[in-house]
Amino acid sequence: MAYGTSGKILRVDLTRSSFRSENFDEEFYRLYPGGKALAGYLLLKELAPGTDALAPENILVIANGLLTGAPFSASTRFTMAARSPLTGTYGESEAGGYWGPELKTAGYEAIVITGRAEHPTYLMIRDDKVELRDARALWGCEPEEVQNRIRAEMADKHVRVLQIGMGGENCVRYAAVSNELRHYNGRTGMGAVMGSKNLKAIAVRGTGHYRDNAHDIEPITEIARSLSKRVKEHPQAWDLQVKGTPDLVGAFNAGGFLPTRNFRQGVFEGVDNIKWEAYEKQILSARKTCYACAVRCKREVKVDDRYQVSDAYGGPEYETVEGFGGYCGVDDLQAIAKANELCDRYTLDTISTSSTIAFAMECFEHGLIGLKDTGGLDLRFGNAEAVLKAIELIARREGIGNLLAEGSKRAAEVIGGDAHLFSIQVKGMELAMHDPRGKVGVGIGYAIGEYGGDHLYSVHDPLVANPESITFKGAEPLSVAALPPRELGAAKARNYAILENWSSFGKVVGLCYFGPAPRSFMQVDEVLTAVRAATGWNELTIEDLLRIGERATNLARAFNVLNGFSRKDDTLPERMFQPLENGPMAGATMPREEFQQTMDEVYRLKGWSLDTTAPTRGRLHELGIEWVADLLGV
Repeated sequence: MAYGTSGKILRVDLTRSSFRSENFDEEFYRLYPGGKALAGYLLLKELAPGTDALAPENILVIANGLLTGAPFSASTRFTMAARSPLTGTYGESEAGGYWGPELKTAGYEAIVITGRAEHPTYLMIRDDKVELRDARALWGCEPEEVQNRIRAEMADKHVRVLQIGMGGENCVRYAAVSNELRHYNGRTGMGAVMGSKNLKAIAVRGTGHYRDNAHDIEPITEIARSLSKRVKEHPQAWDLQVKGTPDLVGAFNAGGFLPTRNFRQGVFEGVDNIKWEAYEKQILSARKTCYACAVRCKREVKVDDRYQVSDAYGGPEYETVEGFGGYCGVDDLQAIAKANELCDRYTLDTISTSSTIAFAMECFEHGLIGLKDTGGLDLRFGNAEAVLKAIELIARREGIGNLLAEGSKRAAEVIGGDAHLFSIQVKGMELAMHDPRGKVGVGIGYAIGEYGGDHLYSVHDPLVANPESITFKGAEPLSVAALPPRELGAAKARNYAILENWSSFGKVVGLCYFGPAPRSFMQVDEVLTAVRAATGWNELTIEDLLRIGERATNLARAFNVLNGFSRKDDTLPERMFQPLENGPMAGATMPREEFQQTMDEVYRLKGWSLDTTAPTRGRLHELGIEWVADLLGV
């Protein structure tokens, strides 16, 4: 009986140049339906604790979600996971686009990659036909050329290509992975893992259909029709279509929590030059989308002026505009667009790249590094040319770039002195462009999240702050409370725990963050209907969906505990406990004691030890994964 998945994964051993398929049954998928849960299971079961992230023994899992490829908006995401070369933790990153749905139509739910190829190689999948092909001629080539050459070699312009650029080839610890030149598994360094394995690309072409494995396709089709009509009626979805995420720059600046100059300030004086109105007027060339999605939130840009910026690559999202903008003190939008293009061409995570450059700028301004260290590069805040040069040096691992390619935490350890205070990271991963002094739940996520400073562990506080808002009303089936964004305490801990499970569930089933409520227009009951229709598991409830998300998070936490991470690693950078220097929120801090008390409450709600942060046997038993307790010895 169809239950939303083929049940089949592909195992690839690059050392032996071999591959085989393996099937899991329906009972397995009830526990690990795909995405984050499937990846967490495989890494916890098969990767020995302490394995070097860049060693051949590291395992790279690429897993579709249960709903990836379903013909409705937001059903596009797939997970890449391995031990992170940046953090040493469980590492994970999701991406949208078209590659994940294409893998689904080729008949595979996941790919598990081990070993290291003798020379640069790419993996070709065409339905049941799988090959490892020589990629030596592609090594060092830019993504656009690689995609064109692979499509020509396979004689099919519809082949979907997942690949690394120079950053991945040189094992920059925060190297990203791109598909279709516009969609990125950005965080945690999955591109470096591919590079360490001499794996240049994975090219996929499938001729199947999502309905081949769906239990009942008609309710899914009906949801697709409803969402296509609703996109213009729902203010959050419509705003994403018209403006995309770059519109957040102006909004956050007005609120006083736009991360500026390495999180010292909350307002950027040059914001008018980089916010949405300038973006639309100066650099926007098109609006693009992902598979089957009516939202069309992707911006595309082209510049032919002081800088040349190709429209072959995606335009900068909020994180990138702000990261290379206010965060580095740069108010030149053309330079920011060029910085984005360089990161796309070299496949570098724009968040860690911009943050690590801002870290170096603060070190430079405090005299911890000088022109001799930077090779003459004047790394001061606001120097756009220095930012662009630094990106080049990082991708090539040349000069100061070789140190910065290690990430700000490792770089600070080498530089010494007060440099560690300027490395704004958790567990080694740089914080995203959201200030927890303005959104405390985001801070909880940064601290407790399995791979550090990411912003997509949970729903952001403002979305559930106003009980009259459309976003809060969308979240009502999850039983959360309306709370001010800066309020800590037991109620915020409960909100966080519920919304983290909801976000984690989305990563398990392959839904984009910009699809389901409260962030956007797909209602909670529609998500439940889609899962029931895909699987035939009609007894599922919303509580069951939350439990699926919680199970995935516990697998990732267990991985970290086995690799030596504990309560001491679940904290925020010291700067978050210091006051913002300017703007409407000048003087605001994260209250240290109240934050720690709230964290304690989150651990209690999760059923994790307050001392070790390991999940308890009782909670793991409730989640149906008591075997994890045996691994942990709890």
